[in-house]
Amino acid sequence: MDDAQMAVIMPLIMYGGEAKSSAVEAIRAAKEGNFEKADERIEAASKAIVEAHHGQTELLTKAANGEDVPVSIYMVHAQDHLMTGIAFVDLAKEIIELYKVVKNEK
Repeated sequence: MDDAQMAVIMPLIMYGGEAKSSAVEAIRAAKEGNFEKADERIEAASKAIVEAHHGQTELLTKAANGEDVPVSIYMVHAQDHLMTGIAFVDLAKEIIELYKVVKNEK
């Protein structure tokens, strides 16, 4: 694995983890009834996912152009972080909506 590949892989790990953390913070804020903060954290999570997608798109483009994109444990780990981050953001959005309903009923 060369430095150029790691330069693409590491942001996937970083931004995927950031998205997950921000989504968890958003859920906690919604649980406390702080929906403004929850929305801010979801926005941060969504931006992190977009940043991660830039790296992923770069890898996909290289592969589509016939370039060799070796799969390593780092690549698998990076994709795992990204997909986990995406799943957390999607679920967080739904949980926040549920908290909005519950909090407004009380």
